[in-house]
Amino acid sequence: MDRLTTIAQQFAASKEVIAVRAFGSGNINDTFLVTIADKTTPHFVLQRIDTHVFQQPALVMQNMQIFTQHISDKLSKETTTERRWAVPQVLFTLAGADSWVEPDGSFWRAISFIDDSESIDIIQDIQHGREVGYALGRFHSLISDLDPARLADTLEGFHITPKYLEHYHRVLPTTKVERDPDVEYCLKFVQERQEWARVLEDAKNDGLLTLRPIHGDPKVNNIMICTTTQQAIGIVDLDTVKPGLVHYDIGDCLRSGCNPLGEETKDWKQVQFDPHMCRAILEGYLSQASGFLTAQDYLYLFDGIRLIALELGLRFFTDYLAGSVYFKVKYPQHNLDRALVQFQLTASIEAQETTIRSIIEELRA
Repeated sequence: MDRLTTIAQQFAASKEVIAVRAFGSGNINDTFLVTIADKTTPHFVLQRIDTHVFQQPALVMQNMQIFTQHISDKLSKETTTERRWAVPQVLFTLAGADSWVEPDGSFWRAISFIDDSESIDIIQDIQHGREVGYALGRFHSLISDLDPARLADTLEGFHITPKYLEHYHRVLPTTKVERDPDVEYCLKFVQERQEWARVLEDAKNDGLLTLRPIHGDPKVNNIMICTTTQQAIGIVDLDTVKPGLVHYDIGDCLRSGCNPLGEETKDWKQVQFDPHMCRAILEGYLSQASGFLTAQDYLYLFDGIRLIALELGLRFFTDYLAGSVYFKVKYPQHNLDRALVQFQLTASIEAQETTIRSIIEELRA
């Protein structure tokens, strides 16, 4: 029995593990789909949590149990069910633990698999965009009344743009990368926007924006689409759920969904933010989330859309300068290419500010 099968067996509830294969395309954790000898639930997801990123993985699991239980309780009380909504559940070992830790410290966990579903890296059409927005709005609505103080901050500084700038300025003097034109472009891009990067944190500190539970990483391929109905039925990759500003989630969803070329394209100069898709995603989102958004929340939506693309570009660029120690890369310039895509997307958002703000105001009415 190989190592992965041995680990998977810990969560298999005495069922035989038939196969373990790589699954998904995440940049952080190692993820596998496990097939077991069980006709009712033949699959589950096995993950090795990256403890370099999530340094307190036990708190990640604690959070997951709190908010999945909260969502399940709310769903059980709903009197009308307009569509299926699946909540990934934590699976336990035979000993009753929510994780399996190997002698070398590797931290493994298992969660239920959402059947009859698929994740898609790039939004396919306008209706898919509405479903992506619906999924995030549905998720936010289900956890909007969960006290954020109950959730641990498993990634301190995550989605705090000024903190990423501080890290960038610490890394910059130590880097040994060549100052080629692409690097110089990125340096200038960050320099011109760094004073503005505090906009959401300043609004939070001034009491204009409120902390709520957020997903933390609601990019398109974390939205599960039913293969039968083509409707959104769930959202996965829940390690980053924590107290935060919903603006970071909304911005991240739009950043991911409104770039038709995708974040891995090397043709970065052709990257554009699609306002038509922006409208579709926001329509889907607000169909579920308008009930808890405040007037101040709406005022800062554009800033969230613009900021999150800049923030991710800054993170990719900083990691490139540091030697790619955080994000998985496939070649030496990978994080630089990713940064260029996000900076170009930021520039496209900035150029369309009037249009995007008009969409927000129209949908708010």
